[in-house]
Amino acid sequence: MLALATSSLREPVSLRLAEEFLTVPVDTIDRCVADVRACARHLGVAATPEVVERIARERLLAIVNSAPPPRTPR
Repeated sequence: MLALATSSLREPVSLRLAEEFLTVPVDTIDRCVADVRACARHLGVAATPEVVERIARERLLAIVNSAPPPRTPR
């Protein structure tokens, strides 16, 4: 039940990205979205949900693609 309460408090951008990036912890996604929003505001860019989602998605893709490949048994 706690998971339902937690997910209802999260913002729509984080929820959409969490559905897309299942291997990334939700805390990481939330921090990424918050960081993108703060950076956009700092730079004077309108932090619309679309802009935040697009930039956060690129950052999350970098995280996923930079993970080392799984080890294969010899």
